[in-house]
Amino acid sequence: MSWYYTPKPTVVPAEGFDASADANALRAAMKGFGTDEKAIIDILCARSNGQRMQILETYASELGRDLIEDLKSELGGKFEDVIVALMIPPEKYLCKQLHKAMDGIGTNEDALIEILAPQTNEEVKKIVDCYEDMYNRPLAEHLCSETDGSFRRLLTMIIVGARDPQGTVDADLAVEQANQLYNAGEAKFGTDEEVFYKILAHASFDQLEIVFEEYKKLSGRTIEQAMKDELSGELYDALSAIVECVQMAPHYFAKRLHKAMDGAGTDDASMIRIIVTRSEIDLQNIKDEYEQMYNKTLLSAVRNECSGEYKHALCALLGEA
Repeated sequence: MSWYYTPKPTVVPAEGFDASADANALRAAMKGFGTDEKAIIDILCARSNGQRMQILETYASELGRDLIEDLKSELGGKFEDVIVALMIPPEKYLCKQLHKAMDGIGTNEDALIEILAPQTNEEVKKIVDCYEDMYNRPLAEHLCSETDGSFRRLLTMIIVGARDPQGTVDADLAVEQANQLYNAGEAKFGTDEEVFYKILAHASFDQLEIVFEEYKKLSGRTIEQAMKDELSGELYDALSAIVECVQMAPHYFAKRLHKAMDGAGTDDASMIRIIVTRSEIDLQNIKDEYEQMYNKTLLSAVRNECSGEYKHALCALLGEA
């Protein structure tokens, strides 16, 4: 997702990587009485996901043990959640998170939006295939059983891969689409929601950027201002997430992290999910954006909010030296 900004990760592949040395060091950190949590953080939070998968395989082949099982038996709480999240391929982890958001009583719409809104078609396809493999049930079917109305139709469009591929741009069409959005919202009494979710779920992110510029020329207001007046509930949340991800994904994630830590209690699940999944994409950009938006560093916010090894693991992923 590299339009409009250069994605800067905080976690990159370690140089001089040796899967066997790491596997043995991890075993040593968990063997005997007590656990060396620092060693676990130093290794796993400083390797790319691909390297962690190699460690997993080497641990099994050389030591005849399951690394994830060993980690689960030695660690606990939110620290365990972070470390186990790191040991899963990204699309598999997102599928687990989607499943969790829909499982049991009630649905976590915010999590569904945060996971699906920023994805390109190629990324969505990976998630859809992986979900069916893991749960023996199509993601579309599960989503439809947990959501309704326009929100359901929007999510369905996203996951059936209706979005044009990146780079698909048509300036004349953008003018037309801006007009359609204007006529469906500001220019009439009531709102034709279908026009909003069809355009925002179909057009490529590159195309949408031009549509939003044209909208501003036409209406004198930003698309965000118009949507705030015209839409509400989950549909508004989902569409505004798409708009933010089109314009600047790190801004959206910085906002989500701030919300996770704001007020009483912490939304640890969201915080772990964003820091783990964005660490190899654009977590440095998210940190920069956070500092600009809230006048404090993301690192200091996480330090204030979390404690113990959980805090150390998140700070390591945020690139704390």
